[in-house]
Amino acid sequence: MSALISGLTTAPAWAQGNFEIQVYGSELTAPGQTTVELHTNTAIKGTTRTEDGVVRTQGAVHETLEITYGFTEWFETAFYLFTSIQPDSGWQWVGDHIRPRARIPESWHWPVGVSLSTELGYQRREFSTDTWTWEIRPIVDQKIGRWYWAFNPAVETSLKGDNAGKGFAFTPAAKVSYDVTSRVAAGLEYYGDLGQIAHIDPPRKQQHLIFPVLDIDLGPRWEFNLGVGAGLTPGTDRLIVKMILGYRFGPLPTPEPTR
Repeated sequence: MSALISGLTTAPAWAQGNFEIQVYGSELTAPGQTTVELHTNTAIKGTTRTEDGVVRTQGAVHETLEITYGFTEWFETAFYLFTSIQPDSGWQWVGDHIRPRARIPESWHWPVGVSLSTELGYQRREFSTDTWTWEIRPIVDQKIGRWYWAFNPAVETSLKGDNAGKGFAFTPAAKVSYDVTSRVAAGLEYYGDLGQIAHIDPPRKQQHLIFPVLDIDLGPRWEFNLGVGAGLTPGTDRLIVKMILGYRFGPLPTPEPTR
């Protein structure tokens, strides 16, 4: 899924799009396995009133349920249910997305991991100036000793809404982390929206977020990520807290024998 849904909208809508904040690695859900993730994000400092018909972000808690099933070693599909707990109106349904993803098999022995996802979905007009969007997300990553990096040079377009027909926007994401211990990695994640590829926005109108993050290994079935993000431009929520908690159901991959 897009790191931030509705990434090509106006600034307030993008800020309200903090439903899944994640840099993707190339690894997929194992065949026959189902991964369930809960994404919890809240803007401590964000928009404080309705702008362009999009409700405020400050004080809202966004909860996203992500369910991913692994069909083969190289293909998975995910479904997303977006919800938002608004300070004034309570819990609301926001929208749904579907995301198939394929990867280069490990048996090809490429020096980096490579996968490609495409995502199609709907979100209500109260939460985004674009109600139907389509994203294409290339994913490249690599583990080098204790270091890990990933780059997602995503592009996204509006199929229905204020930006429909304006082409693709460039919404990159990246991550660098270091294994502090065998179970804890500390790193930085970056999320951006530079505007339409054919007409890049001026720096002041671009959107950039930096998150110091922790990834904690709670066991082979668990996933845990925690971060606090700072918006670097006027068009971005100024302070966001995010958490991802995931659990894998079904068979775990058999570890390769040590040679």
